[in-house]
Amino acid sequence: MTDISLAAPDESLPDDWRERVLALAAERDAVILAHNYQLPEIQDVAHHVGDSLGLSRVAAAAEASTIVFCGVHFMAETAKILGYDKTVLIPDERAGCSLADTITADQLRAWKAEHPGAVVVSYVNTTAAVKAETDICCTSSNAVDVVASIPADTEVLFCPDQFLGAHVQRSLQRENMHIWMGECHVHAGINGADLKARVAEDPDAELFIHPECGCATSALYLVGAGVVPEARTKILSTSGMVDAARDTTAKRVLVATETGMLHQLTKANPLVLFEPVNRAAVCKYMKMITPAKLLRCLEEGTDEVTVPADVAERAKASVERMIAIGTPSPTAE
Repeated sequence: MTDISLAAPDESLPDDWRERVLALAAERDAVILAHNYQLPEIQDVAHHVGDSLGLSRVAAAAEASTIVFCGVHFMAETAKILGYDKTVLIPDERAGCSLADTITADQLRAWKAEHPGAVVVSYVNTTAAVKAETDICCTSSNAVDVVASIPADTEVLFCPDQFLGAHVQRSLQRENMHIWMGECHVHAGINGADLKARVAEDPDAELFIHPECGCATSALYLVGAGVVPEARTKILSTSGMVDAARDTTAKRVLVATETGMLHQLTKANPLVLFEPVNRAAVCKYMKMITPAKLLRCLEEGTDEVTVPADVAERAKASVERMIAIGTPSPTAE
């Protein structure tokens, strides 16, 4: 597998950094959480690795007094919302999210005013302020189930990811669903042309496609056109990809999501060759969390994540509703 690590060599990083990180975590009574898109080195030293929903559950149930979140800022905010009495640290507070930046709380309030009585469903990839204006959050692994739980005659405002929203609308055939036109710049860059070219190169490979991707609709079109067999094309959340990786009998799997996912998939099934549909699908924000920054974070207690108490209180209700819905299926369908 191609080395997708973007961590630049750091001469100041000691050889025993892993041992020091774990020792400092124990001293601080800290649990280290890492998203599936983090650098492999970060994933391997974390206490828990997973997707947004799984890590939200861990954060909510954590007994540790400190949570070190190796991910992007909205994820650390979510951990703070769920455990307001805990100290939440992120190794680099500048690690943002292009998708979360596509909608503000003011924009959401204005949209709600245009659709009185509508239920707001926000992807968890949003700021705490947006979550505070939301009725129920979702992740890619339970978005369909979340929207399905809303009465069929009730309007739904889905934000901010247009591709995940389109996937949900297509799955449920729901006409009274309005979708915000936001996107993750990384997933949007994995397009139908990339997918078609990779399928032509590897016609026997399975396809694992994240519903945030710009190619998700193209994948279903290719299935309908008979270009790729339906049985080998799976629309999956990142946690669903790990489950599918364990079960697959394919020799090669083409993966349409951020390339950090390949590390967990290879660990789940080392006998399979997992390859990215687009090798350039690398989130610069996720890769800002490096071993050196994680070590500094635990040594110095930086960078601390805070959320205003009133915002956290309102946002918590929408996140807890998301967690309660759960993930009945490993797929995003």
